[in-house]
Amino acid sequence: MNAVEIEEAVSALAKLPATRAESSFAFLEALGKKATTIKCLRADASNRSDIGGVLQTNHIPIGVMEPDAVSAMLARLDQ
Repeated sequence: MNAVEIEEAVSALAKLPATRAESSFAFLEALGKKATTIKCLRADASNRSDIGGVLQTNHIPIGVMEPDAVSAMLARLDQ
């Protein structure tokens, strides 16, 4: 995917109602991650997060939280 395609996919995602359980996977899908990768992350087969988020080794860590908890989640991701 190129930058324009990613921007379009993320903008479309932002217009949808967010659910805590699905937002991380929808974001990865918008970034062009393969369906098999997302399936493995959903099954915890390759999800390396130890804080209840989504982490694919050597890729972006994702934590879903309430708006007032962003700073705390960033601190946890930075550990």
